[in-house]
Amino acid sequence: MGGAARGKKRRNQEAAQRRLAAAGIRVPRRNNRRPLIIVAAVLVVAVIVGGVVLLTQRGSSSTVTPTYTATASGAVVTAGNGPVVVDMYEDYLCPICERFEQAYSTEITQALNAGQITVRYHSIAILDSRSNPPGYSTRAANAALCSVPSGIFPAYHAALYAQQPAEGSAGLSNDQLIAIGTQLGAKGDFASCVTSGANAPAVTAETAAAESNPALQTDGSFGTPTVAINGAKVDISNPNWLQDAISAGR
Repeated sequence: MGGAARGKKRRNQEAAQRRLAAAGIRVPRRNNRRPLIIVAAVLVVAVIVGGVVLLTQRGSSSTVTPTYTATASGAVVTAGNGPVVVDMYEDYLCPICERFEQAYSTEITQALNAGQITVRYHSIAILDSRSNPPGYSTRAANAALCSVPSGIFPAYHAALYAQQPAEGSAGLSNDQLIAIGTQLGAKGDFASCVTSGANAPAVTAETAAAESNPALQTDGSFGTPTVAINGAKVDISNPNWLQDAISAGR
């Protein structure tokens, strides 16, 4: 290899190491040179997990009591009445949705309480096949919708994430879903709503609509969590996405 080629290779290696250092990944120096393909692979992994790490680091440290009201229509729960409309698409079995809940629930609740935003929670079940037997995502979404008439949706929503089962498990049973609601003060026909799957058809329809909406896709694919502000999908890896939207809506 000529001197110019060696110099270019060395500069590429040094640039890759700087990018790794910026991402918080340390690569020890060795006398033998590793192929750049290994460095590139690490960079790809760093990009993929970066958003997850950011959400985890932003975990909420305090709890704010919700004072807003919520109503349901189909598989969509509308919370608050602020001028900035936030559409949130979530699956209760989705691990990243649970991280999102940890990271932003306090900030979202504060904005809802202050009348700054309206949040439309879209109950999505794209991970039904990830439970055994299949169907937990739909059952959990149905139960969350069943909680709305009793006025306990904010607490029930939080409880489903706090007790989120692992993918591949059976998930919470209907009896467990009912018990959570009962502990939170569910009234009326909550139990029968859960066991009958009253909202399951609405959840299926909402899931199909979200998956087929190009505005909610990234590279032709829909996933959860997805957030749209006033109809436009936002980058939730930006930790200021909500405050930016509130400021722009004033």
